[in-house]
Amino acid sequence: MPAYSSAQKQSIAQFVSLTQTKDTVAAKFLKQAGWSVEEAIDAYFQSPQGGGAANSAINQIFDEYRDAPSEKPNEIGPEGVMRYLGDIKVGLDEVTCIAISELLKSPSMGELTREGFLNGWRSAGCDTIPKMTTHAANLRSRIPTEPDLFRRVYRYAYPLSVPQGSRSLPLEYAVDQWQLFFATTKGGISWNTATTPWLDWWIEYVTEKYNRSLSKDTWQQVEVFMRKTHEDEEFGWWDESGAWPGVLDNFVAFVKQKRGSDGTMEVE
Repeated sequence: MPAYSSAQKQSIAQFVSLTQTKDTVAAKFLKQAGWSVEEAIDAYFQSPQGGGAANSAINQIFDEYRDAPSEKPNEIGPEGVMRYLGDIKVGLDEVTCIAISELLKSPSMGELTREGFLNGWRSAGCDTIPKMTTHAANLRSRIPTEPDLFRRVYRYAYPLSVPQGSRSLPLEYAVDQWQLFFATTKGGISWNTATTPWLDWWIEYVTEKYNRSLSKDTWQQVEVFMRKTHEDEEFGWWDESGAWPGVLDNFVAFVKQKRGSDGTMEVE
């Protein structure tokens, strides 16, 4: 690579990260744009090399929602995200909101990056607001009926919801997410069976008996456990010596006691 200043190298790295191109391509467009990353990216996506009109259109939509274009040219902040979700008819209190965050690889709640936005909508073949709105509606209809999609979105909710600097999910955040994912009114799956109000009992148990933050593994296993209870609410699949997290071991005993039968494990 020719000799570039530290600032120019940083611009090249940023261009490459956002466009997935080579350093030589990045340098070419940056030189033509006077080393303005924003102008260089615009020019790249408008060119045949960068995918032409479709990528340029996605890039322009991203630019419309940035909260601080001069300070954070490659980021949409909370206000812009709320406007954007409103424009594609996605509510903040529905599972589809998490699905869009997963598609666009949102690093945290209320934040979108140019790279994730471009790559996500490019992969979905959406380069207009109406197309994005239609795709969001399609996700909304598929989430409750496609287990693999539901699981992918559910699992993405964990890193999305963990506070910055923390390694686990606060219980109150987890409860909010469970009430989202395990309720049909929010676009999720109802966690209830003929004899058992599972979601109500689960929240009662974790808030009164458990009351601590959740690890990633525990978060993921709750969704697996939910599926199992739908298959057989009488625990024919349950193995006390299995590799379930302790909180689920004790929840089984809690449920058995709630039903009026003796639990075989002590509920702590």
